[in-house]
Amino acid sequence: MLIHRQSLVRACLQYKIGQVESQGESECAYGPGRRTRAEVVAVVVPVAVMLALGLWGLDRGGMWGDEGVTFLVGRRTVPQIWRLLHGVDAVHGLYYLLLHAVLAVHPGEVALRLPSVCGAAATAGLVAALGVRLARPRVGLWAGLLYAITPLVGHYAQEGRSYALVAAGVTGATLLLVRALEGRSWWGYGTVLAVTFLLHEFALLVLCAHALTLLAARVPRAVWAGWGRAAGAAVGVLLPLAWVSQRQSGQVAWLRVPDWDTTERLARGFLSVTPAGAVFWTSVLLILLGLGAGRLASVALPLLVVPPVLLLTVSQFRPLFHERYVLYALAGAPLLVAAGADWLVGMAGRLWLAGLLRPEVAQEAGRVAVVERRPHLVGALTASGHHPGTTARGHHPGAPTRPPLKGVDRTTGAASPPPSHSPHPPKRLARTRLITLAGALALAVPFLHGLPAYRNDRLAAHRPENLAVVSALAGRELRPGDPVLFLPSFWRVTASAYPGPFAGARDLALAESGARSGTLSGREVAPAELAARLAGVDRVWIVAQSNLLPSRWVPGDPVDRVKLDVVDGEFARRRQYVSGRVKLALYIRRMPPQDMVMPAPERKAGPAPEPMVTPPPAPPSPARR
Repeated sequence: MLIHRQSLVRACLQYKIGQVESQGESECAYGPGRRTRAEVVAVVVPVAVMLALGLWGLDRGGMWGDEGVTFLVGRRTVPQIWRLLHGVDAVHGLYYLLLHAVLAVHPGEVALRLPSVCGAAATAGLVAALGVRLARPRVGLWAGLLYAITPLVGHYAQEGRSYALVAAGVTGATLLLVRALEGRSWWGYGTVLAVTFLLHEFALLVLCAHALTLLAARVPRAVWAGWGRAAGAAVGVLLPLAWVSQRQSGQVAWLRVPDWDTTERLARGFLSVTPAGAVFWTSVLLILLGLGAGRLASVALPLLVVPPVLLLTVSQFRPLFHERYVLYALAGAPLLVAAGADWLVGMAGRLWLAGLLRPEVAQEAGRVAVVERRPHLVGALTASGHHPGTTARGHHPGAPTRPPLKGVDRTTGAASPPPSHSPHPPKRLARTRLITLAGALALAVPFLHGLPAYRNDRLAAHRPENLAVVSALAGRELRPGDPVLFLPSFWRVTASAYPGPFAGARDLALAESGARSGTLSGREVAPAELAARLAGVDRVWIVAQSNLLPSRWVPGDPVDRVKLDVVDGEFARRRQYVSGRVKLALYIRRMPPQDMVMPAPERKAGPAPEPMVTPPPAPPSPARR
């Protein structure tokens, strides 16, 4: 029985040495060689899953405010976009030009969001590629799938904004950083960084994470020099954009100083598929276990922690934080979770093996774990005469004769070069595939648990507002020639994104359209002229921030002050319809009681709907970046 168990240990150790050699071949395959089937599957499957989830419910029947801005700017000509960027939204200039090309093919909501879906799918594949390169194929597969089913990823994968593409750029740059550390050129890393910085300048924070990775790897001075040149070139490309966007910093004046609740929400959104319960705490535990994953942890942990912590810290003095600005940092979490799960699988296997052994031979089983954790000791073990088939005291008497181990020269006792082809034993390969498949299927549990939340996120009502609903109401209620005001002027994006229902209305404040004036919402008339125009109307439709009218907010724009003062002081609300942050309301001029006459009948018969209750007054949110 003792000899049988010793043979079992020897067989396991023999496989471990073969596994280390095959992993060495896998790493070499990233060079001029060819990738294995497992590596390709590990990358392709997360991409396919992310595409399916991203396309699910993509046409949700309405754009919200920021998407409306993307749509109206993307449909302008290139000279008009270039002129706009000098005054507003320079930080999104490259993204608007990309959307201009996309919307030129087919203007619509699906086309508007399709680049974000592709960006999220690319990021899932890149996360998987990082896991494959830094660990093994099953770690990459699990990490890529976990990234794809994270609700926060799915949310921004279906938004017509740049954040999913920024995440793809940062993750791609991180993969190119790993390749450069293995001896590849730095030019690809620098190029991807430069393009990503132009998509959104807050991606610059990833350089601090990459610098920490280099420190953890203790790279030589020559590597620091190569990284510094590539990073410096990317920062140089960003400097003109940073100078222009600094003058437009008023666009983020709506941000507030983040508190502990903000940090907690970010952590729960980043670290788990579900923000609470057993799934969340299991993810936290696996991340802690994954911190011992060596190279993978030195790449994933700084990426996950450094950009959010830096932006949260800076925002204590100058509010700049929003989760979407550091969405790219989320890529580090699934890598650590997958590495922790892989460690647990390996530990479970070792404990199972140890349960089969007596104490006399348990020390040889421990050498299995040594070979797994320290592949470079394979040659030392064999060269010292401690072949995997022997104990520290030599051959056991009666041990069966066996062929030389793969990768070991029995004449010299030294490790031989890895063979050109080293297939896994069929049983072991089947067991490895079963473990990989079981881990992938286990991710279906949290996904199914959060399925109602996934469905809700694909409804237009889940966004801050639905401009399509407001426009449809305007189409039913407005009569030709009815006067309309937009308060503040940003909400003219409603009519710009869906111009049909407002075609017959009369915009009292508009002097020149946004496309012709080089502005986002158009150029408005002088305050005195607007007051004169309002004096000649008895009814006016307002498209406004839902918490305005009445409100204690004092607009900074003098034209908006006239709108608010005149409408709030001289008109009374007859009816209103609210969709999130925006509302459509009809206001009728007040009259003295003795002069009051019956109002003209509305176009529709029947009693007027009762006005909806508005939220408590608060300062409005201007256009977001």
